[in-house]
Amino acid sequence: MFTGLVEEIGRVESVVKSAKSARIVIKAKTVLEGVKLGDSICTNGVCLTVTSFDSSSFTIDAMAETMRRSNLKNLSPGDEVNLERALRVGDRLGGHIVSGHIDGIGTIEDYQREDNAVWITVSASSELVRYIVQKGSIAMDGVSLTVAYVDYSVFKVSIIPHTKDMTTLLRKKIGDEVNLECDMIGKYIEKFIGAKEQSAVKKDIDFNFLSENGFA
Repeated sequence: MFTGLVEEIGRVESVVKSAKSARIVIKAKTVLEGVKLGDSICTNGVCLTVTSFDSSSFTIDAMAETMRRSNLKNLSPGDEVNLERALRVGDRLGGHIVSGHIDGIGTIEDYQREDNAVWITVSASSELVRYIVQKGSIAMDGVSLTVAYVDYSVFKVSIIPHTKDMTTLLRKKIGDEVNLECDMIGKYIEKFIGAKEQSAVKKDIDFNFLSENGFA
């Protein structure tokens, strides 16, 4: 579990791809403090397991599903990534609850400066936008952000100078892809409501219903 507060920007040292997966080595400093094999490090919003490390880098294995769902498939040596270690019990939850399980990919459509902030417009599929709520939270490349505008195909967030300095978001170009994780609360509510409605439908199918429709 993570908070969406990026601790440092790492740099990709190497990417070794197989048919559908990849082994990625990332240079870092802060997230290596106290690191152990098997620890989770959120990399561009993706929860990944440390499989090896040394004093200046760590290695992760990205499976096929991770490559399909995220922008990790686009990484090349020299690229920068947002990094965050897993939340510890007792830590302040300064962002929002982020699982590191990417829902899908958005595309940066526009940047607009407003005083000390920069607005980013991101397009996403309708399957993702349905879970994005105005003034709700969203994790974008692992960064916890507040949604300031949303319609049927795009949403907007506003980036303050601190977020600009601590993350890669304003280093991206229009047309670049970003990993999106929607607030998990909405997804659970939809699942529970759907299960309840499905259960109600099943209860309505009794012997009389079957008889009236020629099944009994």
